[in-house]
Amino acid sequence: MISPQLPTLKIGDIEARVPIIQGGMSVGISLSGLASAVANEGAISVIGAAGLGLLEDENPLNYRRSNEIALRREIRRARSLSDGLIGVNIMIALSDHDNLIMTAIDEGVDLIFIGAGLLLRAPAALDMNMVRDAATKIIPIVSSARSADITFRFWSRHYDFVPDAVVVEGPEAGGHIGYRTEDVGKPEYALENILTRVIEVVQPYRVRYTTEIPVIAAGGIFSGEDIHRVLQLGADGVQMGTRFVATHECDASQEFKDLYVNSTSEDMVLITSPVGMPGRAIRNRFLDDVAAGMKVPFRCPWKCLRTCDFRTSPYCIARALLNAKKGKIAQGFAFAGANAYRVEKIISVRELIQSLIAEYEATVNRLIASGGALSPALTPA
Repeated sequence: MISPQLPTLKIGDIEARVPIIQGGMSVGISLSGLASAVANEGAISVIGAAGLGLLEDENPLNYRRSNEIALRREIRRARSLSDGLIGVNIMIALSDHDNLIMTAIDEGVDLIFIGAGLLLRAPAALDMNMVRDAATKIIPIVSSARSADITFRFWSRHYDFVPDAVVVEGPEAGGHIGYRTEDVGKPEYALENILTRVIEVVQPYRVRYTTEIPVIAAGGIFSGEDIHRVLQLGADGVQMGTRFVATHECDASQEFKDLYVNSTSEDMVLITSPVGMPGRAIRNRFLDDVAAGMKVPFRCPWKCLRTCDFRTSPYCIARALLNAKKGKIAQGFAFAGANAYRVEKIISVRELIQSLIAEYEATVNRLIASGGALSPALTPA
């Protein structure tokens, strides 16, 4: 019998009442304010760890130490405001990802989401035995079955444990995406196709380690109907970023949020990021000028991203994102998912979660009433 109730999401010994993970959005978009609000509604919250030190001091003397201090502060603030589930998103592309992972574990966060690269041969500063033995759940974000297979095989062979869950992020996601620009839009790279292949990769490890390893779908999920469709395909939960930007509690400036509300479908563009990866953002004058050849001179005091060649970069991406977060839109830009233009207004986190649950339940009730099956494809943009 089909139940109209949205299922919970269990990851090891923790359980989220709502199977929604708020995507980690860095350089100040998802901090303790948004995270605590999401956690209080029974979903899984995520603090974006990249660029945190810049929020304290735009020119710190010790970037590594400043990032660590700011991460500890945001985790503790979120904990003081909520007893719900608090996670952190840490990009492998960050030069100090090892220190940030150990810091998050030391602070006792519930989950760490590992993105922008695969955590394979860990640097000496990252103690994988501590990672294995910690109560913190470790969850890689992958964009293909191949990436999932490499990660699970390597961890199993070299560390004798595997991730607690895995997020499968499709090409409709915002920010840096793990796809070539020419592959975006091809059917074989659609989220529903990638999702089912990753589930096949994970299944043998569920058997071998006698544990559930949830697979979480991300990228382009906008509505409760979308949530239902990916759960029907075998996902155990979803990750959503764009919808949470358009909330009162989001830590971005009002000007940043207004970009979402005022955008159109034509404004959703793929850019070539200075870090060497495609990224999805909202088109504005800054991005148009960069595309036309504009360069914004800057001095790189610390190579925050390992893949960034500051000598040839037309601008500092950390600075551009920080400017947008603070409302200086003319000097930066906003990352966003492919469906950002569908955002109509700013609402509270509670309103958002409740509306998604209501849409999910309405979808299931329509299915029960019709006795038919809904299409597995995601809601068209």
